[in-house]
Amino acid sequence: MASSTVAASQLKPLQITQVRTFVIQSVGSGGDYHNVKGGHWLIDSPISTPMSGWEKYRSSRTSWGINILGSFCLQIEASNGTKGFATGFGGPPACWLVKQHLERFLMGADPRDTNSLFEQMYRASMFYGRKGLPVAVISVVDLALWDLKGKLWNEPVYRLLGGTTRDRLQFYCTGPEPADAKRMGFIGAKVPLPYGPGEGQVGLQKNVDFLQRHRESVGPDFPLRVDCYMSLNVPYTIQLVKACGHLNIDWWEECLTPDDSDGFEQIKRAHPTVKFTTGEHEYSRYGFRKLIEGRNLDILQPDVMWVGGMTELQRISAMASAYDIPVVPHASGPYSYHFVVSQPNAPFQEYLANSPDGKSVLPVFGDLFVNEPIPSKGYLDVSELDKPGFGLELNPNAKLVSGDDLLNPSPRVGLAPSKQEKDEAMLSGEY
Repeated sequence: MASSTVAASQLKPLQITQVRTFVIQSVGSGGDYHNVKGGHWLIDSPISTPMSGWEKYRSSRTSWGINILGSFCLQIEASNGTKGFATGFGGPPACWLVKQHLERFLMGADPRDTNSLFEQMYRASMFYGRKGLPVAVISVVDLALWDLKGKLWNEPVYRLLGGTTRDRLQFYCTGPEPADAKRMGFIGAKVPLPYGPGEGQVGLQKNVDFLQRHRESVGPDFPLRVDCYMSLNVPYTIQLVKACGHLNIDWWEECLTPDDSDGFEQIKRAHPTVKFTTGEHEYSRYGFRKLIEGRNLDILQPDVMWVGGMTELQRISAMASAYDIPVVPHASGPYSYHFVVSQPNAPFQEYLANSPDGKSVLPVFGDLFVNEPIPSKGYLDVSELDKPGFGLELNPNAKLVSGDDLLNPSPRVGLAPSKQEKDEAMLSGEY
């Protein structure tokens, strides 16, 4: 527990004095889950996606650019020298947004004022943001602020969120082989659906056969879940769920495009006893409001590195709790762990298998940190989170590249004219 002397010292005025951004010059490190080496199951196995309607984009998710942005890191320093650090996705564009826009709201502000800072960044970016990359960037800023706050108070973030609701955090595993998840001790498994509507009835039957095979590999009662990654439509979902009725699928995840909130009402009406989940690609409390009020979803799955950070995730969780809807965050490693252990309506956490074949447990953020906690035998003791902030120590060998000058050419210095342009200007008398 923090001493009274330490606690009293944190009541003094504080200001943010420095904001630094970085990209990572290595593959498989940092907050972009999909920035992995070729052959990794996450990118190079059959997975139905919104791009599966085009045959040339089916073999690898990198073919249509799922890893195009890359990881992004941010460090915020307070006037007493305390630093907060976080990672997410966004690459060079994220660095540019922080430097050119969001930094103005941070410099000189009190880093403990996370509610106010979130509102300023979110509202100032509404004319081009509200969802997608801008909110994901704000999320990383917010997480760095929470890391800093925890270090200021010498407490783990989950303590700042209200303390723990359990002694042990249970995990299910998302990966290519549910049997391996069961072998490693996880409480359930989730597999990506391999085929989409564009592959017709043949593809639908292949999906049924695929899930039948995995059901047989884990037995009749082990929780088996299916990730559809925004790739289906209402008629196909209704048909597929019916065809798999005998397989005891625990839930169907992200069947529809995130913007088809009315579609969830239709698939729930068709299959009222089946569990449907979504939220990984939704943003802010405003995006989740209609999903919650519709009562057509059984679990919400926001990603704390995308949805608006810890500040916004708390608000979403509070809304969901009023409707008795559980919140099971999408991946996000230790950032999610601190949130889940503090929330009564967050029963367990996802572990996204980071090994190339999905058969072993590796750190979610690769080698970015030297001490990232990972589940063992399907669980993590909460005591492993008992370090200030998020408790993550940056790897001194991490290949960080400063983002200060990325995508930021001086507008006062134009490109030098080419020789042809000079010659044409000379002939016209303009040079």
